[in-house]
Amino acid sequence: MKHSLVAYFSATGTTARVASTLAQAIGADIFVIEPQIPYSIQDLNWHDQQSRSSLEMHTPTSRPAIAKICEDMDQYDILFVGFPIWWYVAPHIINTFLESYDMQGKTIVPFATSGGSSIGQAYQHLQASCPNARLLQGAILNTHASQQDLKNWVNNLSL
Repeated sequence: MKHSLVAYFSATGTTARVASTLAQAIGADIFVIEPQIPYSIQDLNWHDQQSRSSLEMHTPTSRPAIAKICEDMDQYDILFVGFPIWWYVAPHIINTFLESYDMQGKTIVPFATSGGSSIGQAYQHLQASCPNARLLQGAILNTHASQQDLKNWVNNLSL
């Protein structure tokens, strides 16, 4: 496999567990997409229309700042980009991440974790953030998936 990176944003640790297992399964490097201002429990309260996450997700142009950049992005050919599903799409910090680099010629494979939603419209919402990349449809990954399950998933992708 080409040089791969698993980059992920995890608000509660669920996506982090899947990302770690995926990186181990395929021998990829790993990068945590951390918000410059961490999310509090109150920020993540989707029942509160004035919570930070609600306001960000209801503002399509919102691009939460990232705490650090991946210094060696040029060395990666394939990026597995993980996130929890928020309002049927990727959190806007994923758009911030993708827009922070020249993705020309890279293959981007989104993967998500969810408490019950599908990956929904994430693909459509991510396309504009990486127009020069090959963006695959992606999938919801089970939080209890084994390394072998994830390796099989990757092997079935058209990379």
